[in-house]
Amino acid sequence: VQLQASGGGLVQAGGSLRLSCVASGRTFGNGAVGWFRQGPGKEREFVATIRWNSMITYYADSVKGRFTISRDNAKNTVFLQMNSLKPEDTAVYYCAAGSRIITSNLRQKAGYGYWGQGTQVTVSS
Repeated sequence: VQLQASGGGLVQAGGSLRLSCVASGRTFGNGAVGWFRQGPGKEREFVATIRWNSMITYYADSVKGRFTISRDNAKNTVFLQMNSLKPEDTAVYYCAAGSRIITSNLRQKAGYGYWGQGTQVTVSS
């Protein structure tokens, strides 16, 4: 399994970016594909995830209403649309996937067995 993340960059506060995660090698059945982020000096934290089959989405409270996660079936790609960006959103964003994740683990790093490389998002004030 390979996860290829892209789309990061430098943006001013209030701006938007769209991250992409291309998954190759398998699909994830009852699992999920999500995004985590790690800011400077911080632990890696959950951002959003989408169930592979049902496409049910989950968000961290800090991004709810500003970020939207979606999936393109044909391209095996998961997107993270990030609007109204804030300086505190600055982080390296990681794409992650897991084939069997129980609901209580959807927001936990340990629930995901596959990780992509990070993509840097920097929001200037």
